Amino acid sequence: MASGSGGGGAAARMDPEAATELVRKGSTLLLLDVPQRTLFGIDTQIFSVGPKFKGMKMVPPGPHFVYYCSSSRSGNEFAPTVGFFLTTQPSEVIVRKWDAQEERLIKLSEEEEIRYSEAVRRFEFDDQLGPYNLESYGDWKQLSNYLSQSAIERLEPIGGEITIAWESSWMDKAPQSDMERRLMEQLRESKFAKNVPVQSERRGCYYTSIPASVKHKNVSGGDLTALNLDKTSLLESVLDKHYQGQEDLLLGELQFTFIAFMMGQSLEAFMQWKALVSLLLSCSEAPLHTRTNMFVKFLRTFYYQLKHGFQRTQDSRSEDAGNSLFLDEAWFSRDIFLYRLSKDFFTVVFEASVVDGDLLSWARKLKTLLETTFGWDLEDNAVNLIDEDDEFAPVVVEMDGS
Repeated sequence: MASGSGGGGAAARMDPEAATELVRKGSTLLLLDVPQRTLFGIDTQIFSVGPKFKGMKMVPPGPHFVYYCSSSRSGNEFAPTVGFFLTTQPSEVIVRKWDAQEERLIKLSEEEEIRYSEAVRRFEFDDQLGPYNLESYGDWKQLSNYLSQSAIERLEPIGGEITIAWESSWMDKAPQSDMERRLMEQLRESKFAKNVPVQSERRGCYYTSIPASVKHKNVSGGDLTALNLDKTSLLESVLDKHYQGQEDLLLGELQFTFIAFMMGQSLEAFMQWKALVSLLLSCSEAPLHTRTNMFVKFLRTFYYQLKHGFQRTQDSRSEDAGNSLFLDEAWFSRDIFLYRLSKDFFTVVFEASVVDGDLLSWARKLKTLLETTFGWDLEDNAVNLIDEDDEFAPVVVEMDGS
């Protein structure tokens, strides 16, 4: 098993005692008959499958994302990524087997699963199981700390599998800016290098419906403009209607969609991530007054997502082009939706007369990340980039007689 990328860093390192505990209590992912050269990933770790590979051991209990791309014999063409979330229990053994016909991992019968689980516990597969890289576990926790089992279960598709191969009919209908349209074409071309049957009738993830703007029949034009420039009231109605008022469920969906987009290459997930980020960055009353704690958690989550996403694009440049599961730098270019929204949000926070210290601290960290990593100039007020085709651009209602 050859390692691709891991991540890690001082903050993510684990002390020896915790590592020993994970050897004892970690779960095992037994993967049978996976062909050589298949790209296999778990969380922030990617491997090119070698001849002895039979899965992973020492997997920390909790939420994980498993994803893979089958390869052609030459190893330079890949099928679309298939991914699924799972929540592992201490010392649990999860068994999947490769179906050569469908080129995907499938579940076994309960009887077979018990037989293989017992063999794992007798250490019969031990030398064919790669250890989970505990040094990168801290990175994964930063991306998944709101991913409860209930958050996953309410969002995942029937059968659990997430793949771009089942999204083509959805993509043609999705509203996108010119930049995103170009990027989606690029992603589709690269990921459909192998001819894979498109199963567009499959139901996707059960994402929350996020309206792009507030629409009220009995509201004046000026009030409607105000409601759409500050989407706090829209956020409150979404939280109340879809999340039972639980902020962490919304943050869990933000993490689910980023992971499904970044690692699972799902464009449906990208559009939902964009909708959630756009809603949150378009609020001004909520971060400053009514939902400050939620916005501290959001900024922290968003910071680590962008940090990880850009780190991935940097890492993938040095690898063989076919080995890259991650997106290129264009997703972070200045004319994508994030630039305008981030800039407006920072203005709200930095120009407030009274602001929470943690909120200010994370806003500064995020601004520095965007400026130093992506090279954005967030001080420049002369340029306000608004893509007319972007459904998340502010709604401004023309007043009569103006």
